[in-house]
Amino acid sequence: MPLPSSHTFHLVVAVLLFCCVSREVCPFIAILPRSSHHSSSISETMFTSRMLSPTTMTKATFPSSPLLKRVTPKTKTIQRTTKLHLSTTATTINNNHYEYNHCNGTAATATPPTKKRIRVISCDVTGTLVSFLGRIEDHYGNAARTCGIEITPQEQRNMSRCFNQAYRETSASHPCFGNSKISSKEWWRRCVKRSFDLLGTNMTESEHERVFQRVYSTFGSHAAYGAFPDAIPFLKWAHRRGISCGVISNADERYGDSILPMLGLGDDMQFFCFSKNVGFEKPHKKIFEAAISEAEPWLCLEKWMETDSEAGDRSPLRPEEILHIGNDFKKDYVGAKEAGFHAVLLDRYDEKELADSWREGGAPVFKDLIDVVEYLGREQFELGSRDRCGAYLNGDEIVSKYGPIKKVYE
Repeated sequence: MPLPSSHTFHLVVAVLLFCCVSREVCPFIAILPRSSHHSSSISETMFTSRMLSPTTMTKATFPSSPLLKRVTPKTKTIQRTTKLHLSTTATTINNNHYEYNHCNGTAATATPPTKKRIRVISCDVTGTLVSFLGRIEDHYGNAARTCGIEITPQEQRNMSRCFNQAYRETSASHPCFGNSKISSKEWWRRCVKRSFDLLGTNMTESEHERVFQRVYSTFGSHAAYGAFPDAIPFLKWAHRRGISCGVISNADERYGDSILPMLGLGDDMQFFCFSKNVGFEKPHKKIFEAAISEAEPWLCLEKWMETDSEAGDRSPLRPEEILHIGNDFKKDYVGAKEAGFHAVLLDRYDEKELADSWREGGAPVFKDLIDVVEYLGREQFELGSRDRCGAYLNGDEIVSKYGPIKKVYE
C-alpha cells in the first residue's frame, strides 16, 4: 500500500537534507517544491528575500557555508536561497559577484570590501592642466630683438639648449627656485642672463635687464600658457562633488599668484603646494606631505556650519584619500604612490612609446581628464568629502545629521 503523499514529501525532505549536510547534492536543493504547509526552521528575518539597495546590502547578514565562493563573471548578482522558502534576489555590491547555497543552517555576517574614497585631487600644472605655448627659442629670441639685440637664426636655434643648461646650473646653485634665500624673480633673472651668456650674446647689464623684463612678462601672459579645454570643466565637476582640488608642482609661486587665475583655473582651486615654498621637489615625499597639510583645512567648511553643534567631530585627511594627476612617471606617479596617494598620468601629447613605458611601470595612463572621471567611475571610488566638521557634502548642499545647512554653490 503506497504511503500518503505528505509522508512521501517528509521522506524526500529527510533524504535530501541528509545529503545536503554531507555536501553531496546541495546544488540541487533549489529543485525542491515550495509548500505552504512546511516552513523552514531557520529564522525568516535572517534570509529575507526582499530586493536590497547597495546601501542596505553593505549591512546585510549573509549565511555562512563552506560553499560560499567568489565568482569572477561581472553579472553583478547575488543569488540567495533559503532551505525551503526559495527565492532569488539581485543587487550590486562593489562590482563583485557572490554566489552561495545555504545547506547547513549556520548563519554568519560577511563584511563587504571597503570602498575606496577620494576627498582631494592634486594636479601637476604644465602638461596636466596647462599647455606651454610656443618655443623657448622663439620667446627668448623675440624678447632680445624687441630690445634691439641682434640674434642670428643659428643662435636662436641654439637658445633652447643654452636655456636647458642654464636652468640646470641655476637649479643646482639655488634649489627650489631659491626657496627662502632669493626671490623667484631674482632666480629667473639669473637663469635668463646665464642663458644668453652661454649663447655668446654680448650685452650690457642694462640690456640684460631689459631683455629679462621682456622674457619675464611674456611668461606671465597668454603668449606662453593656455589651459587645456577639459581643465576648467574637470575642476568644476570635482568642486560640485565636494572634492578639494589643488596643485603640487615643481615651480614657483607665480603659478598660483597670477598664471592660473589668468587662465580661469583659480576659482575652483583650494590649495597650492609649490617647491619654491616647501623647499622640496617631486618626487620627494615631503612635498606630498605638505600638500596633505595644505588640503586638509579645506575639508572643514566651518563658515557654513555654525549651526552644527557637532563641529568638533573631525576626520583627518589620509594619503589614500588623495588622487594625484600628472605627466611625469618618476615625479608624479612614483612620488605620489610612495607617499600613499592614488596616482594617474596623462599622455597629453600622444607620446605612445613614453606612455607605454609608463603603463609597463604600473601607472594608469589616460589621454585627458574626461578619461580620469570615467576611471574613477569604473573603479567605483566614493567621491567627495564628508567634511571634518561632522557633516558631508551631498550634491550642492552641506548635510549634517540635523539636515541641510546651507547651499554651497550658487
